[in-house]
Amino acid sequence: MATLGSALPPTKLRRAITGPLLFLFILGDVLGAGIYALAGVLAGDVGGVLWAPIMLALGLALLTAGSYAELVTKYPKAGGAAVFAERAFRRPVVSFLVGFSMLAAGVTSAAGLTLAFAGDYLTVFIDVPPIVSALVFLALIAALNARGIRESLGANVVMTVLELSGLVLVVVVVAIFVGGGGGDAARLTTFPEGSVPALAILAASIVAFYSFVGFEVSANVAEEVRDPARTYPRALFGALITAGVLYLLVALASGIALPSDELADTSAPLLAVVESTGAGVPPWLFSLVALIAVANGALLTMIMASRLAFGMAERGLLPGVLARVLPRRKTPWVAIVATTVVAMILASIGTLELLAETVVLLLLFVFITVNVAVLVLRRDRVDHQHFRVWAPIPVLGVASCILLLSQQRAEVWLAGAIMLAISAILYLVPRAITRAR
Repeated sequence: MATLGSALPPTKLRRAITGPLLFLFILGDVLGAGIYALAGVLAGDVGGVLWAPIMLALGLALLTAGSYAELVTKYPKAGGAAVFAERAFRRPVVSFLVGFSMLAAGVTSAAGLTLAFAGDYLTVFIDVPPIVSALVFLALIAALNARGIRESLGANVVMTVLELSGLVLVVVVVAIFVGGGGGDAARLTTFPEGSVPALAILAASIVAFYSFVGFEVSANVAEEVRDPARTYPRALFGALITAGVLYLLVALASGIALPSDELADTSAPLLAVVESTGAGVPPWLFSLVALIAVANGALLTMIMASRLAFGMAERGLLPGVLARVLPRRKTPWVAIVATTVVAMILASIGTLELLAETVVLLLLFVFITVNVAVLVLRRDRVDHQHFRVWAPIPVLGVASCILLLSQQRAEVWLAGAIMLAISAILYLVPRAITRAR
């Protein structure tokens, strides 16, 4: 529900984002790259029951989305979880940790998407060692980023339509395949031999959850949304539910079309599904759509990460050198180089599954903070209309995040601990130097 008040606070930005544009913006952030790359990983965890962890992950994502809907519409000039944390807890270190977790999650996600780009989808066009293509891909993204690449909402609409078309194609060709007597629907209830179904679904939901992250980025455009109290919640929930339905259909199609071991053995699972139907779709065409989806996700993520690093440096939360910009391009070149180097290192030493789970680990801490902030800030009244989530939802959101955290592997916790140690160094060392002067 929404509480009523006076007009929104003034803004220097133009409120030009309509409901449909915001819907496509969020859908474009969520759709595509995850499911294009991770269907095979899910098949390895739950066999043909890919649909179950996807539906569980959707339900868990919607809980935290409710908290974002309230905070974004309540503070439409805010700009993300770090600002919500600062308002709620009044502790700079909390704001820093939330901001750094978002930054680390962005760079880690880009590294994972890079591995997806360098996999079997790319080998349809060129066969080079994955690590080489991954490093070259990140270098090209950095070069584009440094030139001032800025994705407009119009471009995002085009990219979203392409990603959507690829997923719809999978569903359609499998439907025709099944109509002709192909596939095996019995696989949809078959788990890997020796697995415990409930535990397998819960563990796989961590990977599935990665396919739904991205909706939190929309908090950064709230100041430019028309009538955010009405528009933002509808676009947010609508985009997540639309993505969930598409993912469910793709999961069902994949489980019917191919045995789970064949899905798990490829880094281009949806291409394998399309080819198995004999529909005559050229492999290069579907691979091109998949590569566009993955590349667009990686580019947007690295643009976000470099700008976040720049913004944190400008506020004194990261070393000031990261705030340097190119004189003519006005792009944060040091932040671009730094985030690209880190992404290259992660892509060189990590696997797609490990990187995806690490992204989820980092974001779960951010989401816990956001859900708690909703409850803390209930005492704070504002003079404009905003969405108000049902009070138990943030509590359930915290519980859902803790549930997912309990399923993380030791290897993922180690990766998260290393990043936390790096954040402590970046936060404490500059302050110690300042005090010593």
